[in-house]
Amino acid sequence: MTTDIDLAAADRLLTTTRAVRKRLDLDRPVERQVLLDCISVAQQAPTGGNSQRWGFVVVTDAEKRRRIAEIYRAASGDYFEQSKDRALAKGDQQTARVYDGAAYLADVLDRVPVHVIPCIRARFPESGMSSTDAAGVYGSIAPAAWSFQLALRARGLGSAWTTMHLYREREVADLLGIPENVTQVALFPVAYYTGDTFSPAARAPADTVTHWDGWTAR
Repeated sequence: MTTDIDLAAADRLLTTTRAVRKRLDLDRPVERQVLLDCISVAQQAPTGGNSQRWGFVVVTDAEKRRRIAEIYRAASGDYFEQSKDRALAKGDQQTARVYDGAAYLADVLDRVPVHVIPCIRARFPESGMSSTDAAGVYGSIAPAAWSFQLALRARGLGSAWTTMHLYREREVADLLGIPENVTQVALFPVAYYTGDTFSPAARAPADTVTHWDGWTAR
């Protein structure tokens, strides 16, 4: 079987799209057309029932970014620092670095030139939703959101999938005029990245997380 996809390039994109926190360029503007191009790529992602209920709220206004950052920091509190300390106590340096980066991002979030909030036109009922229904909702926006991040990476921009602001989702919705029947699923800080390119992260071998024909105890 032949394919017109450059597998080496595709694998490099998929394995080096990292969560970028400390290497976001806080001073370089991001062009509107670049963002639209990335959203156009994201729109090609599959959705349940071909519903296409996605939406991307792009925030470039400095005052709104400042307010979102305040909400984000209020929602996160001491979580990142405490999580970093717990990781260090366990000797888990890699996880500690992740939380250190998360704490840094929270501190500078207002300076990140673009905030992108992927949304879907659906709400979870107050009484809760079955795991099947929830999977259908998130399965109709997560692929598009990830495609957006991949498109950013291919163009020299970085982002990180953050969700801390969702603890105060209504405040952000009121700030941005997001309707009550729309669910925010993440907040992406978006900027060009600094330094060299990225490398694949250390992960367990694939056969240690693969279960053939049924779940196998490990």
